[in-house]
Amino acid sequence: MPDIARIDARNGNMCGRRWLLLAAPLLAGPLTACTSPGANLPILTEHSGGAYRLGPGDQLRIIVVNDPELTREFRVSDTGAIAMPMVGSIPIAGQTTEQAAATIEQALIQRELYNEPSVAVEVITYRPIFVLGMVERGGQTPYQPGMTVLSAIAVVGGFNYRAVTDYVGISRVSEDGRAREYRGTRQSLLMPGDVINVFERTL
Repeated sequence: MPDIARIDARNGNMCGRRWLLLAAPLLAGPLTACTSPGANLPILTEHSGGAYRLGPGDQLRIIVVNDPELTREFRVSDTGAIAMPMVGSIPIAGQTTEQAAATIEQALIQRELYNEPSVAVEVITYRPIFVLGMVERGGQTPYQPGMTVLSAIAVVGGFNYRAVTDYVGISRVSEDGRAREYRGTRQSLLMPGDVINVFERTL
């Protein structure tokens, strides 16, 4: 294209404009990829599968040996505590079931209800997973151990036709209590309380 390469005092401005018009699609390609929704989020590090830590929304069965009045089901409140009769509020969010059992035992001793209580804690229902964005019907679904992004999305009807299907955003509350958003894959393992955001395609 000799008229594009030739730049002189008479037609330099015209040639410059033609070059920019031809180059624009090449320049736009990488910029578009970099600005895809959620593409710049930090990559989610797979959790190690260590002991489960309790959080708001978990439904628990607490067994106090030889005390049918205190042996019952409890829900962890939004403040991260359970309310036991004759004991009051006991904060247990962030603890394992074994740690929570020890915390409850200590509370029973402090209230002078038992000298050597024996307590067991088990999770009946985990707090749910939330799915938002470009899915057929967003909402919440009960967490199940081993649940992945793809299995959670399948429960809410799957991706819709406008969805980015290669990756998703995952908001997760870290150990310091702050929620952070990451980029996860279809096979990323989920944790109770995770919020999945399925992005909309830009093209």
